[in-house]
Amino acid sequence: MEVKPALLRWARDRAGMQLDDLARRFPRLGRWESGEARPTRRQLERFAKATHATVDHLLLGKPPVERVPIPDLRAAGNGRVGHPSPNLLDTLSLCRQRQAWYRDFARIQGDKPLAFVGSASLKSDILATATAMRIALGLDLEERQEISAWDKALRRLIDHADALGILVMVNGVVGNNSYRRLDPQEFRGFALADTRAPLVFINGADAKAPQMFTLAHALAHIWLGQSALSDVTPIAAPDMRSSAGAVRSRLRS
Repeated sequence: MEVKPALLRWARDRAGMQLDDLARRFPRLGRWESGEARPTRRQLERFAKATHATVDHLLLGKPPVERVPIPDLRAAGNGRVGHPSPNLLDTLSLCRQRQAWYRDFARIQGDKPLAFVGSASLKSDILATATAMRIALGLDLEERQEISAWDKALRRLIDHADALGILVMVNGVVGNNSYRRLDPQEFRGFALADTRAPLVFINGADAKAPQMFTLAHALAHIWLGQSALSDVTPIAAPDMRSSAGAVRSRLRS
């Protein structure tokens, strides 16, 4: 089947694979990429699946330029900012599909738009906005002092966000494919703002403390009404037990 060698190399590079990674499954790949031989339709389909591409991709005239479909706020020092992986793009696509389904469901149910989505701006007072978020999420100091581990704190904040109407998804792989592990070095999470179906995705392959920071950061984007992809890293992760002790001391004073 006629396919441009540049598209085969593009698909392999896009998936972060070397020739040796695919040699057993496609022993003639080197000849395909050099233009000395052509794959059959069946071989091309298998190659597309192995590289997380599509046959339509491979039949284009030249390699496509893929971009993240939401504002990309990852740090400029991230070498993969300009080259989103198939895992990132497919995760975004899955989440947007689920968000669209839930948006339609909420509309059919007659749910009203969520007033907190987009209720803040970059000019808003930070303390006032944080207080409004804490009240809306139902968080208080007494509850905080009962939590002594990051996983429990994360679970509690997810539960509060979910009760408020925010779809919070945590996954360390693409969909249910355990072979496609997400890379926290590429992205830690993202927010998809919507007045009926706001969605936050957290990279579950990350450590619990960064996941907590990612969730808080993404929730702030929901309040701003701005979708965004992020790789923001906390400057420091305080010890949960010492933090709980500080909260108890504050309550006693």
